[in-house]
Amino acid sequence: MQEFKPFKAGKVREIYDNGDNLIMVATDRISAFDHILKNNIVDKGAILTQISKFWFDLSSDLVPNHLISIDNDDMPEFFRSERFARRCTMCRKLDMLPLECIVRGYITGSGWMSYQKTGEICGIKLPEGLRESEKLPEAIYTPSTKAEIGDHDENISYEKSVAILEKAYPGRGEELAQKVKELTLAVYKKCADYALERGIIIADTKFEFGLDEDGNVVLADEILTPDSSRFWPVEGYEVGKSQSSYDKQFVRDWLKANPNSDYKLPDEVIAKTIEKYKEAYKLLIGKDF
Repeated sequence: MQEFKPFKAGKVREIYDNGDNLIMVATDRISAFDHILKNNIVDKGAILTQISKFWFDLSSDLVPNHLISIDNDDMPEFFRSERFARRCTMCRKLDMLPLECIVRGYITGSGWMSYQKTGEICGIKLPEGLRESEKLPEAIYTPSTKAEIGDHDENISYEKSVAILEKAYPGRGEELAQKVKELTLAVYKKCADYALERGIIIADTKFEFGLDEDGNVVLADEILTPDSSRFWPVEGYEVGKSQSSYDKQFVRDWLKANPNSDYKLPDEVIAKTIEKYKEAYKLLIGKDF
């Protein structure tokens, strides 16, 4: 049996080279505030993989994606073990764009803090009088740089995103920046509308795109999971305050309230976190995980 070693390991994912394609494994690690926590959240990686697959299928009419298969039977023998069960994605090799493509449909988090100080989010002027967690008049695109582990992503203007892409792909900066902006907003709208009908508000999220061998823009990485998005329950949603959530905001809030935790979660927080991920899965996909 051929042995595989990851050539790249992020905060949550490990990526393996499989010749013509890649195997991306979603681990049970969880990160917050640019730190990998000392606990694993059992089943988390499998849930993220299944949710991403669902959204890739739903959005495939808008943009091609990197997905080949999440069936472990399609993977090399090395990955056909319980350790990797349900958490592997075989995907196309792409030249990844050096941007995080962030879309905000509601005003919350760092966006809310910025708006209170300046009336803007990432340089975008917003109407006066908005309240915390309020739905924005229309979703806004706020790209950021893509940081290495331990560094912080930097929010940038659309114009800066053009310059970054122009440096990476001379002659295509404006075209690519406009394309990923349009795709980010279109995929968010379709998927957020779907989620809303099923009891989940997607307040904000991020996407990543790459280029295939023909230079076409392709949606990649994970999409619209509780790790990459803010998921709020429709039930109990109320403008003017922070919201309960299905995502790892629960973990962030606990860490903020316990600054001496050394990034180690107690068992009850781990149990509550995976319960929230499973609730989101059931609402979106319509069956128990």
